[in-house]
Amino acid sequence: MTQSKLFFNPLKNLADQFDKLVEGKLWLKVIIALALGVISGVLMGPDLGLLSAGTVKIITAWLALPGQVFLAIIQMIVVPLVVASIVRGLAANNNPAAMKKNGMIALLFIMVSTAFAAAVGIVLALNIQPGNFVDASSLMDANVAPMVNNVAKGFPAAAEFPSKVSALIPKNPLASMASGEMLQVILFAAVLGAALLSIPAQQSKPLFDLLGALQEVSLRIVSWAMLLAPLAVFGLITRLVANLGLNVLTGMAIYMATVLLGLFIIAIAYFIVAKMTLAQRFSEFFVNVRELLLLAFSTSSSAAVMPLTLQVVEDKLKVKPEISRFLVPLGATINMTGTALYQGVATVFLAQVFHVDLSLTSYVFIVTMSVAASIGSPATPGAGIIILSMVLEGVGIPAAGIALILGVDRILDMCRTSVNVLGDVVTCTTVQYFTTKSAPDASSINIDKPN
Repeated sequence: MTQSKLFFNPLKNLADQFDKLVEGKLWLKVIIALALGVISGVLMGPDLGLLSAGTVKIITAWLALPGQVFLAIIQMIVVPLVVASIVRGLAANNNPAAMKKNGMIALLFIMVSTAFAAAVGIVLALNIQPGNFVDASSLMDANVAPMVNNVAKGFPAAAEFPSKVSALIPKNPLASMASGEMLQVILFAAVLGAALLSIPAQQSKPLFDLLGALQEVSLRIVSWAMLLAPLAVFGLITRLVANLGLNVLTGMAIYMATVLLGLFIIAIAYFIVAKMTLAQRFSEFFVNVRELLLLAFSTSSSAAVMPLTLQVVEDKLKVKPEISRFLVPLGATINMTGTALYQGVATVFLAQVFHVDLSLTSYVFIVTMSVAASIGSPATPGAGIIILSMVLEGVGIPAAGIALILGVDRILDMCRTSVNVLGDVVTCTTVQYFTTKSAPDASSINIDKPN
């Protein structure tokens, strides 16, 4: 068996499993589950009053159990999956100079696109003014408010920057993994991957193979979790609609429409970039990524669809493995353009609701924090709320404002995850476009013998 087969066969087999899920119309099952969840939620909700509040709470708690299990599995597996993928992506590359260039181009593209997305969100919210359509007192949920008490702090003062920078180096990598400090985890994985490159192959191979097994096991667990996706969506959406009611969802309709419009604009921008960096027609690119985006929508997790993302960019978009194997795991964690747009819209929306005047400096802060906070956020469902808390704290918006948008966050999270995954794909095509002449061929990757 050749060295390349030893590396590609396990991931190829796992990608084939995702193919079976796609062929089985998993995304269609999720869409049907979403619709059924809305119907069930309306029937059990306060609008019709068919059931008592206590009965609804018990029923929806059990219906949401598969969803909670699904989210727990994804959160459980995302750290080992990201660590193993990044370390192997770095250690498998025999051209450090090309890898450094790829990383710099990818980081620049991600930062620019994230800042652009946050700015688009701010502009849309300022023009549409969704906060003027909402009465804060009518939407505040006393049961949700306690969830937002422990929000992150805002932008650090100048004197705090040195300690913040040094804190990025994990003193205890295991503790960082356990607490979900993804930026520290990424830095640890990058250092470990670089160290594997610097030692003889005979010494590095056992750890490299161990991480390969960890990666394969993690992806296998993700594929099992995907089977719960339809039940998860049905239960979570049923609980959402049943607890909030149609009146609350209708009151938030303008806000939701603003976010969705912004996500559509970012998606179109990505398609334009893809057209510029790929020798494919607009329609052909859409067909190639359609199933991937639908699956990302279904799972609300960039990490969960990582095997299919790799397959799409390598098999359908012809991105070289030395680029995709490094950038897809990295992008799943730091490339959050859909989330950044959401931060822009949500912050301005809440400022309008609570009548907080934002200055030009505040808008610059929102963009800056959206970029900084998105890098290192976990690639799991609900990460956007964690990032949003950082932004709100810095511009003086009440932390309890998050309770206004927590109710509809599940639906928007599904949509922005699709845009995040699309961004991962386009990042790969963009990096390959700018490094075509200098990037090594796939055959030059020494998988079993990292130097």
